[in-house]
Amino acid sequence: MKYLMIVCIDPTIDPTIDPTIDRTDDTGRLDVDAWVAEMDGRGVRLEGRPLEPGDATTVRVRGGETLISDGPFAETKELMVGYDMLDCKNLDEAIEVASKHPLARRGAMELRPFGED
Repeated sequence: MKYLMIVCIDPTIDPTIDPTIDRTDDTGRLDVDAWVAEMDGRGVRLEGRPLEPGDATTVRVRGGETLISDGPFAETKELMVGYDMLDCKNLDEAIEVASKHPLARRGAMELRPFGED
């Protein structure tokens, strides 16, 4: 089963304060590369990309008029910063994979079943 994992962070959470967050160095950079290597090795991560949280254009159509806003628009404090396409046996495996992502400690991993082609 394929799942789209939307990677979100809460920018108010400082990763350098939490000693349980894995890092690659003393700068507080999260070790996402290790997660990517493990999931690629397991064959469950099909693809993924980081996204710039403020680099978006929001498009709406209201009353026949196209409304465009610079930047993302969401009624949330979390910012979408990436995605990964997963191919897991079931939702339990997808949850296990998502829970291992280092950014899960700073935000949320949203899993959505991905429709068949």
